[in-house]
Amino acid sequence: MTYGIVIVSHSSEIASGLKKLIREVAKNISLTAIGGLENGEIGTSFDRVMNAIEENEADNLLTFFDLGSARMNLDLVSEMTDKELTIFNVPLIEGAYTASALLEAGATFEAIKDQLEKMLIEK
Repeated sequence: MTYGIVIVSHSSEIASGLKKLIREVAKNISLTAIGGLENGEIGTSFDRVMNAIEENEADNLLTFFDLGSARMNLDLVSEMTDKELTIFNVPLIEGAYTASALLEAGATFEAIKDQLEKMLIEK
């Protein structure tokens, strides 16, 4: 199984900045990041999230989001793609960074999940 990381943010700057940060510790993982709307405004869109999922080379995706509608779009996309998505309700930066570094180091999905569970945000 191949695993990849997907970042969904309301801000293109947050998405691209986090991707740049992650590349410092995880140069070889499949990583896609999307932020903002087509017109550059703050927000998320189903189409842009779907494209980020489909563009990722991995079949099993660890996904991270910043706010509610980003999560909603990930939920919708998960029902319409053949890829396996695991959506983590953890702090975006810390969660995506930790998962990426562990993935780069060869950690198993279960080991990554165990680390991320310590960061879970309760509803």
